[in-house]
Amino acid sequence: MDPATILLFVVAAVSSLFMAWVIGAGSSGATPFAPAVGANAIGTMRAAFVVGILGFAGAVTQGASVSEAVGRDLIQGVTLPVSSVIVVLLIGAGLMAIGISTGYPIATAFTVTGSVIGVGLALGGDPAWAKYVEVGAVWLLTPFVGGGLAYAIASVLPRPDVPERDSVPVLAGFVGAVVANLEFAFFERGTLVATSAGALPLEGPVVAGALTLGAGVLAALVVRWDVARDKAGGLRRFLLVLGGLVAFSAGASQVGLAVGPLLPLLDEVSMVSPIVVLLGGGVGILVGSWTGAPRMIKAVSQEYASLGPRRSIATLVPSFLIAQTAVLLGVPVSFNEIIVSAVIGAGLAVGGGAGVSPRKLGVTVFAWIGSFALAFGLGYGAILLANA
Repeated sequence: MDPATILLFVVAAVSSLFMAWVIGAGSSGATPFAPAVGANAIGTMRAAFVVGILGFAGAVTQGASVSEAVGRDLIQGVTLPVSSVIVVLLIGAGLMAIGISTGYPIATAFTVTGSVIGVGLALGGDPAWAKYVEVGAVWLLTPFVGGGLAYAIASVLPRPDVPERDSVPVLAGFVGAVVANLEFAFFERGTLVATSAGALPLEGPVVAGALTLGAGVLAALVVRWDVARDKAGGLRRFLLVLGGLVAFSAGASQVGLAVGPLLPLLDEVSMVSPIVVLLGGGVGILVGSWTGAPRMIKAVSQEYASLGPRRSIATLVPSFLIAQTAVLLGVPVSFNEIIVSAVIGAGLAVGGGAGVSPRKLGVTVFAWIGSFALAFGLGYGAILLANA
């Protein structure tokens, strides 16, 4: 490999690390714990510290799915060369950096996806229509599903005829059942349930269902006991667990936006393993969360709505479910979109939207749409100019 090519690979790797840092400082680092910070369950700096560690763990153990989608599934018939990968990463990171500096959450998934598609089409690649339909469906449904679930949960939690010692454990049981079925790279059979079932004399859907039910019941009983003995403290601790799960899921999803474009390049550099790339992306997210996330945490937690513990729980439960669904499908998804939609849904249920800034919401939605279009145009135009 000649020195010029080696230099391009180094620049691509540095660009990927910069992108990972921006993700940690922005969407992945800020949004998962923003509702908990808004509810005064955890301080801003401590939230940034914890979310960095959990984001790193999610990136390493669950990050391969979205990374493959971003790196190989968005364009058909062409492999992005090193120079084009650099263009993709710099466009995505640059637009994200603008969002961080202005306090408006630019959607990382929109910028990276738009730039990958724009660059790929300019290089003569074919559109991956099936993947676009899948990605578009998740993006369009997220505000309605996330906001709707948050609205439903927030409508139930404060009702006097539904005691929190019953409603919150039900939510905890559902979350516990989902966690038991998450796929992890270090499990031989993928999930905790499947691995546990494999160690038993009997296997099959009945055994898996029983283990899932057991995990849910155990989680519900623990939370019920905690809420019964200390209502305020129990709600706060459950809220922090939810924030941790969302932070973990953010790392699993968002790392693919930073390292996914590098994966096709690994075919030319066989001595570098994909797990090494994921580790590098995880470290970038970790450092970004620790050094740059506090500003965005404050923006999301304080400027969009005034969140209490119940509203924050209503926000984080659907956020966790949508995030893990996206990881399972291998779809790049915006955590800003997920969290903000859920915050608004919970706010409408509790205060009729009084705590939500219409101007902030409008600017944010415009930024989401505009970031995809701008990233696509910049990527497409940059390649056309380079080849002119």
